[in-house]
Amino acid sequence: MSRLAATALTGLLAAASVPPPVASAQQTPASVTVASKPFAESFVLAEVFAQLLEARGFAVARRPGLGATEIAYAAVTRGDADVYPEYTGTGLLAVLGEPPGGDPARVYGRVASESLRRHGVHWLPPLGFENTYAIAVRPETADSLGLRTLSDLARHAPDLVGGFSPDFLGRPDGLPGLRTAYDLRFAAERSLLQAVKYRALVERGVDVIDGYSTDGLIDRYGLVVLEDDRAFFPPYEASAVVSNRLWSGQPGAVAELTRLSGRLDVERMRAANRRVEVDGESPAQAAAWLLDEIGVLDAREEASASAPPRTSWLAWVGGQRDDIVENTLRHLFLVGTSLLAALAFALPLGLALERAPGLAETVIRATGTLQTLPSIALLAFMIPLLGIGVLPAIVALFLYSIFPIVRNTYTGVTGASPTAVAAARAVGMTPYQTLRHVRLPLAAPVIMAGVRTAAVINVGTATLAAFIGAGGLGDPIVAGLALSDTRLILSGAVPAALLALVVDGALAVLERVVTPPGVRRRAAASPPAGPSR
Repeated sequence: MSRLAATALTGLLAAASVPPPVASAQQTPASVTVASKPFAESFVLAEVFAQLLEARGFAVARRPGLGATEIAYAAVTRGDADVYPEYTGTGLLAVLGEPPGGDPARVYGRVASESLRRHGVHWLPPLGFENTYAIAVRPETADSLGLRTLSDLARHAPDLVGGFSPDFLGRPDGLPGLRTAYDLRFAAERSLLQAVKYRALVERGVDVIDGYSTDGLIDRYGLVVLEDDRAFFPPYEASAVVSNRLWSGQPGAVAELTRLSGRLDVERMRAANRRVEVDGESPAQAAAWLLDEIGVLDAREEASASAPPRTSWLAWVGGQRDDIVENTLRHLFLVGTSLLAALAFALPLGLALERAPGLAETVIRATGTLQTLPSIALLAFMIPLLGIGVLPAIVALFLYSIFPIVRNTYTGVTGASPTAVAAARAVGMTPYQTLRHVRLPLAAPVIMAGVRTAAVINVGTATLAAFIGAGGLGDPIVAGLALSDTRLILSGAVPAALLALVVDGALAVLERVVTPPGVRRRAAASPPAGPSR
């Protein structure tokens, strides 16, 4: 029996406790959410899944570029995503937290059975190829230092700089595990995105990188992949990971995805990756080519699934107009909703603190602490509570908006002109009347400065929401970084920058409306502060 047949049999037996999906002619196709992680091969495989399902009549929602394995797997566990491509070795170490080891069939069987038992997640039989980690160096580095294995690298690592993906830096089957297995210690370690690190290696910014054995850029640059002579890395067979919601509710979709099992070999996958990483094709085009190559879709179906050919930059931007508008509107929704929620919470809080000055410093510091949390970490923290998508993104952006609004509201109200406040009290105004008619109007410019700060920060931070499937202008940025495609990056970054200017300008107009004319005239008449003589 071949290794692939044994692997598939093991996986099917592992899932035997749940009835296998059977396609039904009566089934009404429903939307299937296809996700990916943020690197080229994952984009391509997700497109393969999506295009196959679309060709069979299923509506597909794409969630490309989710963050690390933990985020993508959590999305499938919760049913926020229905399927994404994953690797058995990654499942063994990063998901199950078990030590490496075992042949491919045994690793797949263990991952499939334990994922089903612990999380209700189904691993379909492997796609047919393995994509293990590849620790690569420049050929001249390998020749000058005599590097052929990872044990050789360990002896010279203290003199070398490593450039590794964020995922690899933290995973047990990444650098932490290599340190234990090989006593690997570099002079310095830098966190680099998958596409960027190849350029960094070639341009001598780093000396060693982690890649994947099917990466097209390894062949393009003629890099030397070092042998894992202590067999540290487990088998990494690619597989479709399916949610229990899809397994139970859409057996026809699962049956279609299962048709891919055993059909993709290393050579075809490497060629598809090269089309994206080297030749500049889109993942959709590479996926359509791959489906045609393996004969899953006929010529008519493949043509309907394929993407338009690569064109000039201006023509490409014109072709992306609808996507850019849709991403911008979604981005504006994320920013606007979170900002309005922050205003509703932080403005009353800042006003309340004016009447409790003893608590003000403590509360403002507490809200300021939220600003110290890395954005992507805060988004990731939201997933166990709220899943992926729009809601956790809005909550995270809301939390980031609180501090500047609370601080400026408190500062503006307490710093209002003492003379004007004293005059209001002298004529018999109540504290509420003084606040409403004197303090707030005088504080309006300071309060609005905090709102504008929060809004501009939110526009930038919202681009990271793409890592948890919230969409917006972060989607093309994440995809562009993963694929080293400047056009995609700019199609997200430029509208985001323009949106920040538009939002700030609109709030500047609002600031002028809510600021009393007398305060505006006084501010305009005040000379700018200059150096003292």
